[in-house]
Amino acid sequence: MLMDTIINIAGYGAALCMIFGYLPQAIATIRTRDTDGIAMPTFMMLGLGSVLFVVQGILLGNIPIVITNTIATVCSVIIFAIKIHNDRKKKKNRKDY
Repeated sequence: MLMDTIINIAGYGAALCMIFGYLPQAIATIRTRDTDGIAMPTFMMLGLGSVLFVVQGILLGNIPIVITNTIATVCSVIIFAIKIHNDRKKKKNRKDY
């Protein structure tokens, strides 16, 4: 019983850390459209990890893992889309010169 409580507390703590780790970056990126400091390979791996955790959560029937990593995945997709858009725009601007 005590071990289950500890496991749940750790899980919910991890969920909060994930959400509060991704959400500010997503909000800042949406507001400023600044993606210069984002390393694409690293961010892609983090996004892929979130997707795989969603799959794992579904297979295990673990709703907190699914919800947390769905939020992280959505944040990753938003940031990724803005990053791709910005990179294409920069590349186009370089060609115009």
